Amino acid sequence: MRELHISKGNIRTTQWVDVAPAALAPGAARLKLDLFALTANNITYAAFGAGMLGYWDFFPAPEGWGKTPVWGFATVTESNAPEIAEGARFYGYYPIAETLDVVVRKTAGGFLDAAPHRASKSPIYNLYTDTATDPAYDAALEPEQALFRPLYATGWWAADCVRQAQARAVVLSSASSKTALATAHQLRRLGGQEIIGLTSPGNEAYVRDTGLYDRVVLYADAATLTPPAPATFVDFLGRRDLTAAVHTALGDALTRSIIIGITDWQSAGAAPAALLPGPKPEFFFVPTYAAERLKAAPDLGPAMQQDLRGFYEASRAFVTAQRGVGAEAIQSAWARLAMGDVPPNQGLVLSF
Repeated sequence: MRELHISKGNIRTTQWVDVAPAALAPGAARLKLDLFALTANNITYAAFGAGMLGYWDFFPAPEGWGKTPVWGFATVTESNAPEIAEGARFYGYYPIAETLDVVVRKTAGGFLDAAPHRASKSPIYNLYTDTATDPAYDAALEPEQALFRPLYATGWWAADCVRQAQARAVVLSSASSKTALATAHQLRRLGGQEIIGLTSPGNEAYVRDTGLYDRVVLYADAATLTPPAPATFVDFLGRRDLTAAVHTALGDALTRSIIIGITDWQSAGAAPAALLPGPKPEFFFVPTYAAERLKAAPDLGPAMQQDLRGFYEASRAFVTAQRGVGAEAIQSAWARLAMGDVPPNQGLVLSF
């Protein structure tokens, strides 16, 4: 069984490793990964692999190496869990590996992986959803689901957060990233804010052509920002110098600054750690935010599911799925992603 291991010291360095599968334990199931996506979200997982979020912890690897999680679909090939049948198919969180063994704890819509090393993690990452009963599943749009299902949820809840902050303007960095597109799409549906996208010269035309942003501003021109107050900054880029420029330009108009991702992992933290004017940037952890909002407004759950299904087809206007098959294609896709060499209108969807 092949696994892609990624160097924790330099995420551009990868290696395929052959691992002999162990005998399947009682109460466990083995799933074969059928299809998954690679996006900047996976780079964020690698960048936050250690520390508080601990994305490397989900799928342990040898010292110095990690297995980056991906979202996708897998089929049960062997089961010692009476509740899970061979041939059943599940959407969820997988390593880039041909198979994954899970410890099954049955749920209404699928199962939780109850492996001890995952017990402290948020349930959203341990939940595997049966496609046969999943209200968010669309068999005709699997590539779009692999690309956007986790990203859209992040964007949808980020838009809700902006709405709760009663912002009149929202500034999104890395405006061409898929999570930023999902956020902007939902903000436009909600209405009531000026949506400003920050991007690089190479992606400027693409960001404008999406039609999702009221204004598109280059990173180099961030100091010229003058949005109406109150404003929220949603940061998908993770470059400290840009954060400083946005905070300085917005001044008192900025009332909230949230960090969602690190699409520019090579430059993150490169600028001096000077004290920023305005609100302290806060990390936006979707599982925690969504859980709190759902306690107060349970109807938000079905609403998000409905909007998600509608977005699968809508996403084709912004991103075309690029299919790749085999170990070489998978390793090449990761290399391109880590180098920042994937055009924003392409979505990498892979299979073994």
